[in-house]
Amino acid sequence: MTIDYLKTQKIIHWLMAIIIMLDLNVAQKFGGNMEPWDRLESRSDHATAGMIVTFLFVLRITLRYFYGAPKLPSTMPAWQVVSAKLGHYSLYFLMAGLIVTGIAMASFASDPIIVFGIDLAFAAHNQNTFFIIRGFHEFCTNAIIALIAIHILAALYHHFFAKDDTTKKMLLFWKSQQQ
Repeated sequence: MTIDYLKTQKIIHWLMAIIIMLDLNVAQKFGGNMEPWDRLESRSDHATAGMIVTFLFVLRITLRYFYGAPKLPSTMPAWQVVSAKLGHYSLYFLMAGLIVTGIAMASFASDPIIVFGIDLAFAAHNQNTFFIIRGFHEFCTNAIIALIAIHILAALYHHFFAKDDTTKKMLLFWKSQQQ
C-alpha cells in the first residue's frame, strides 16, 4: 500500500479535473440555440476533450491498479470511509459511462465528428439510437456534476475542518513518498 500518490497520479487527477470542467462548459452550450457550424465545432471540441479524458482515465485506472492509493486516516469514521470509497468508485463508473456513451452516441451522429482526423460517426446514422444513448450520457453528466461537487466539499472538509492529510496528498505535487 502506498503512503502517497505518485506525482503522475496527482498530475493526471488535476489534468482530468481541468479538462472535465472545461468540457462541461462546452457541453452546456448544446442545450441552447446554436448556429449549425458552431454546433459542429463545439461537438468536435467536446469529443476531442472526451478522447483526451479517455486516455487519461485509462492511464489513471492502470496506475491506481498497480500503485494503489494512500490509506485513509485512521481517525476517519467508518461511514466516511465507506462514503469515500463509494464516491470514488462512482466517479470512476460515471467517467467510464460518459466515455462509453459518448463514443456510442458519436458513432450514430448524423453529422461528422472529427477527432484527431478520425470521424467518430462511423455507424449508420440512427436518430432513435442516438437520442436513447444521449439520455444515458446526460444522466451520467448530471450525476458526475453532483459527485464532483460532493468530492470538492469533502476535500474542503478534510482540509479545513478535519485537518487531516487527505487533501494535502493530492495537492502537494512536489512531494511523493512511496513505501
